[in-house]
Amino acid sequence: MTDAALSFVHRYEPAREAGVAPLLLLHGTGGDENDLVSLGGMIAPDAALLSPRGKVLESGMPRFFRRLREGVFDEDDVRARAVELADFIAEARVAYRLAAPIAVGFSNGANIAAALLLTQPDVLAGAVLMRAMVPLAVPPPADLAGRPVLLLSGAMDPIVPEENAARLASQLRAAGAELDHRTLPTGHGLSQADLTLARDFLRAPVRTSA
Repeated sequence: MTDAALSFVHRYEPAREAGVAPLLLLHGTGGDENDLVSLGGMIAPDAALLSPRGKVLESGMPRFFRRLREGVFDEDDVRARAVELADFIAEARVAYRLAAPIAVGFSNGANIAAALLLTQPDVLAGAVLMRAMVPLAVPPPADLAGRPVLLLSGAMDPIVPEENAARLASQLRAAGAELDHRTLPTGHGLSQADLTLARDFLRAPVRTSA
C-alpha cells in the first residue's frame, strides 16, 4: 500500500512471515516508492517492505540528496537528509511495529544508505548497497561492529570508479562492518548476479531489535 501519512511518501508491504528482518528499499535517481518493491519481493519474499520516495528533485527526478554535478555530492545536504531519513525510519518502525530494517539501495539510494550507516549507525540492521559510491569524503567515527553489509559494484560502471567503490569499502570496514564487497562483470545497471547475491546475503541470520 502507498501511504503519505508519515514524513516521507512511501509504500509499505507487510511481512508474510514473523521474525524476518524488514527491508528498507531506497530507489535510484528518477525512481519512486514503487521502483524496488518487486525486487524486494524477489530477494526476500517473506519480509516487510518499506519503500520511501526521495524528497529532493533534480530536473523533476526524485533523489535522496542534492548533488552539485554527477559524482560530486552536496555533503551538508547528505548529512541533513540522512538525519531526515533516520527520523522517518523511526516513525515507520512505530507505525508498523517493525524491527530495525536492512537497507537495500540502488545508486543514489545505495549512497544514502551508506550515509545512514556512517552517520546514523544504530538505524539499520545491515545493508545491501548496489552501485554505491562514497557519500562523505571524511565520515564521522561510527561503530558498525557486527553489522553485515553487502557492497555490489560493477567492473564496467561508468558512474562509480573502481577506486571510489574501494574507498567506500575501506570506510565501512574501518567502522567495523562485516563487509562483503563483490565486483561484478557489469555496468551501473543491475544483473541477475546482483539479485542472487542479495538473496543469499539476506537469507543469513541477522540480529534485529524490535
